[in-house]
Amino acid sequence: MTSSKAALATIPSVDAILRLPSIEALIDTHGRALVTDAARTTLSDLRKKITAENESSQIATDEESISAVISRLLKSWSEPSLQNVFNLTGTVLHTNLGRALLPEVAIDAMVAAGRQASNLEFNLATGKRGDRDDHFNEIICRLTGAEDATVVNNNAAAVLLCLNTLALRKEVPVSRGELIEIGGSFRMPDIMSRAGCKLIEVGTTNRTHLKDFEGAINERTALLMKVHTSNYAIEGFTKAVPEKELASLAHKNDIPFIVDLGSGTLTDLTQFGLPHEPIAQETFAQGADVVTFSGDKLLGGPQAGIIAGRADLIAKIKSNPMKRAMRLDKVTIAALTAVLQLYLNPEKLAERLPTIRLLSRPQDEINKLAVQVQPHLQDWLGPDFHTTIEDCHSQIGSGSLPLAKLPSAALVIRSKEGKRKSGALMRRLADALRKLPCPVIGRIQDNALWLDLRCLEDEEGFAAQLSAKHVPIETQS
Repeated sequence: MTSSKAALATIPSVDAILRLPSIEALIDTHGRALVTDAARTTLSDLRKKITAENESSQIATDEESISAVISRLLKSWSEPSLQNVFNLTGTVLHTNLGRALLPEVAIDAMVAAGRQASNLEFNLATGKRGDRDDHFNEIICRLTGAEDATVVNNNAAAVLLCLNTLALRKEVPVSRGELIEIGGSFRMPDIMSRAGCKLIEVGTTNRTHLKDFEGAINERTALLMKVHTSNYAIEGFTKAVPEKELASLAHKNDIPFIVDLGSGTLTDLTQFGLPHEPIAQETFAQGADVVTFSGDKLLGGPQAGIIAGRADLIAKIKSNPMKRAMRLDKVTIAALTAVLQLYLNPEKLAERLPTIRLLSRPQDEINKLAVQVQPHLQDWLGPDFHTTIEDCHSQIGSGSLPLAKLPSAALVIRSKEGKRKSGALMRRLADALRKLPCPVIGRIQDNALWLDLRCLEDEEGFAAQLSAKHVPIETQS
């Protein structure tokens, strides 16, 4: 047994480590400063480990072992933390997995915008400074019927900016049934408070009448607001005030009517076999003055919050100093514009826009894919697990159409150990799938691991990383 004191004495100095041939090669790749930092970190961790264990017979302190640790550390520091994954959770617009997949035209536009200088805020016709909103104003107005539009970095920012501009230090009545909480525990009442306006709750959770809004309007009322509850639904004994009636009441009192569509879309989803979701065009037809909605959910674009509506109100919103803090960068503008242009030809939308394509994917097609992929997965799993192809239901995700279920097919993995150990085994198997070169993310349900294949389009890439025939985890505890 080697004492910790003796083991500490064998640890080489940083200077000695930096003179090693293997380390000199790393310096050539990563630079001396970063390699020196990695060497110091490695040696410090080694000393802490030896001191903590008070015994070091199993701790390698030779230069070769230390060099290998430094190499691995530099590799981890140099790799991006943002990785591509296979989303087999069954949630198409998965907030934790990046929501909407961008179409190729948007990706090409982003690369082009990032590669060289562009006319981001430069008017090529006049040779003078331009407005970055000019790149998408016209197309948003064409698609929605709005008079003017602007875009910020997400829909929560869009709502915040609208309220801060049009209702600062004033009151805004909202139905209690629409005081939603969105992802990350962000709640509509909190957003309204941060916007500097006072929330006036009207009605009840399940029933709100026009008279509730009428009774809340006074000289301090800035506007009326309706929030589309896109991430949940109340069923049964319910009542909501139609947008047309709220618009009429607002205009009668000479105040604006704002609608937050939340997820939002620009086309009738029923043409793709999906449930109807309110669209901006319909909302304006009902009398809305301003409409806000997301760019990266049902719209299928990059993260953005679109604000469209009356020209005078949009002008006020654009002049708010907070707008600059929320504006889009050139790469996002390029992607959003490319996606919006796809909506000019809705007949080709399912073919060109990944979000619509995945949401409308037929179950028969997914079943055929499952048959092709199953042998590769079973070979990789080995004899301690068995897979079946089973019907399941995908969901849209990101607070969009929460009650809609999309018929799909999944590869379901179960252990041959029996239910007693299945829970722990499935968690370890899920961990093994996450450690693949392109991590695979599924869901554990009923003592089984479900891989919903609705979002799997790279069949070859998925199968290729399962080519090694080995048991990915130890089946014994």
